[in-house]
Amino acid sequence: MALVRDILARKGHEVHAVGTEAMVLDALQLMADKDIGSVLVLDRDGKLAGIFTERQYAREVFLKGRASPKTPVRDVMQREVICVPPEQSAEACMALMTDRRIRHLPVERDGQLEGLISIGDLMKSIIDDREFDLDQMVKYVRG
Repeated sequence: MALVRDILARKGHEVHAVGTEAMVLDALQLMADKDIGSVLVLDRDGKLAGIFTERQYAREVFLKGRASPKTPVRDVMQREVICVPPEQSAEACMALMTDRRIRHLPVERDGQLEGLISIGDLMKSIIDDREFDLDQMVKYVRG
């Protein structure tokens, strides 16, 4: 069973973020440039203040007729961010994401941001684990 720290060891600890003063357009540009579905929002001290996702854009900007260049991310970000520790299992994260209907989980240890995992990262990890288990069973049966 893979842990979050194993997933981060494979994918890396890089986190894409904007500050609370950034405009929505800046966050969207970063998301487009990096081909990602969310960015973390950090306060002036570098602490996690929220998360801005494609879902926030659709619901809080586009559908409400707000202008991306003039809307601060702080006004539309998700402030209640669920974080997980590096020791959390991939299966527990998948259950959490499914239950809360979220696609991204920041990883924190003692209030320090260590990375970000997506539902895609979890799916890849779980599939890799299952394939490994199956391969081991086949090797065992074949002797």
